[in-house]
Amino acid sequence: MELKSKMPSKIESLKVAVGDTVTKGTEVAVLEAMKMKNPLVCPVDGTVKSIAVAVGDRVKPGALIMVVE
Repeated sequence: MELKSKMPSKIESLKVAVGDTVTKGTEVAVLEAMKMKNPLVCPVDGTVKSIAVAVGDRVKPGALIMVVE
């Protein structure tokens, strides 16, 4: 499953690393938009396969954040 940004945001923090096992509802990142911090929550159980961003990156709507399989 690809986790993507829903709005223009800055990557505030990443809570997981490649290879980590996550469960549905796990907070995997925090995105900042309009001075509000928005948690990115994983919608499925799985393993983090890749992370496409780094802390401090600015992303557009629809930008890939990470892949969980």
